[in-house]
Amino acid sequence: MVALNTIDLFAGCGGMTDGFAQEGHYRVLGCVEWEKPMCTTLAHRLKTKWGHENATNEVIRFDIQRTEELFDGFMDAEYGSHDGLDALVNGRKVDVIIGGPPCQAYSLAGRIRDEHGMREDYRNFLFESYIKVVNHYQPDFFVFENVMGLLSAAPTGEPITRIIRRAFSEAGYRIISNLKEAVFDVSDFGIPQHRRRVIILGVREATFGCQGEGILDDTCSQILQDFYHNIIPSFKKKRTTVKEAIGDLPKIFPSEEILKINGQKFSHHPIVSEGYLNHVPRFHSKRDIEVFEMLAEDIKSGSMEYVSIEKLKELYTQVTGKKSNIHKYYVLRENEPSNTIPAHLYKDGMRHIHPDPQQARSITVREAARLQSFDDDFEFLGAMMYQYKMIGNAVPPQFAKMIAQGLYKVTTKYREKFLKF
Repeated sequence: MVALNTIDLFAGCGGMTDGFAQEGHYRVLGCVEWEKPMCTTLAHRLKTKWGHENATNEVIRFDIQRTEELFDGFMDAEYGSHDGLDALVNGRKVDVIIGGPPCQAYSLAGRIRDEHGMREDYRNFLFESYIKVVNHYQPDFFVFENVMGLLSAAPTGEPITRIIRRAFSEAGYRIISNLKEAVFDVSDFGIPQHRRRVIILGVREATFGCQGEGILDDTCSQILQDFYHNIIPSFKKKRTTVKEAIGDLPKIFPSEEILKINGQKFSHHPIVSEGYLNHVPRFHSKRDIEVFEMLAEDIKSGSMEYVSIEKLKELYTQVTGKKSNIHKYYVLRENEPSNTIPAHLYKDGMRHIHPDPQQARSITVREAARLQSFDDDFEFLGAMMYQYKMIGNAVPPQFAKMIAQGLYKVTTKYREKFLKF
């Protein structure tokens, strides 16, 4: 078995890494992430699930924008000390770099909320750090994941896709000519949620003897066409519903009284579901519990009075006395995939209300993880708000596994041409 050495950038809690590890043909050399709870969770997963005894060193907590220090090592008051990514790689060939910069700056929702349309957000240009790492190690492939909003973002007036394409081309990599063909809804691949993402596969031209962009029949173009039009579509599956994904988890019901344990308030019980990690209810006010029960019953009974955006906005104003430009409530539909699981869940779960009226609550961390296709043995560490955030920011591991399978099919199919150059 040929193992492909891999580095994960903007790794988060490791959704992409976990999928590639599950595929079986990839060896994770190192992961880079700057948020501490995500690093702790990822290192824990690498050690307990994948046998990485040196996991705490392989997960580098650092600001990727300080790229030279990332390569050479650093000693920092915030991030501690590390010998650097080059020391981890230790002269080995890096075959694949995976990951995607934070998507908030490109997201349509973020642009709507921000008075400057996210044009002044530094995260617009974190892809430059990604490209610096790619340029440094010159892997045969990279996998760059991001939100749909990437296709329309233009923080400087020039489309960000044009800037990214130019930068990758200058680094010696070919990507697909029409990025609309790189958009996938993970629900088409059996993941129990609607989540449209851009998956950019980069192919190193020097590896395959390609002569530059625009040649339609060279190996790089063949690989890209094969990956997007044949290999990845072959993994499509029947859609998985919310009920199929979370329906077997222990039920958590409202308590008649507020429960207080170790200084923490709980509105629902059981507080801990035996046998299931992170299946813990978040606190809801009595008002929210009543609203959640009413909305879930409205769907279950077939009344469907509160399904339009206008009715939901009216309800929010009626309940809170506030106005909102977007509807604040949404009940998951049992017989459909979930709506997108976002990082916003760390703030509240009002747009991810459990479909069972009797439970009258938003989804738990474990339910969010199920809808993101994380295995039940994946343990999320840190405060609950960080657990929701890391899940919402992650690439669904089962979808990442399919990308990994597709990429490995490419490497085996084109291996003879690989070795030729």
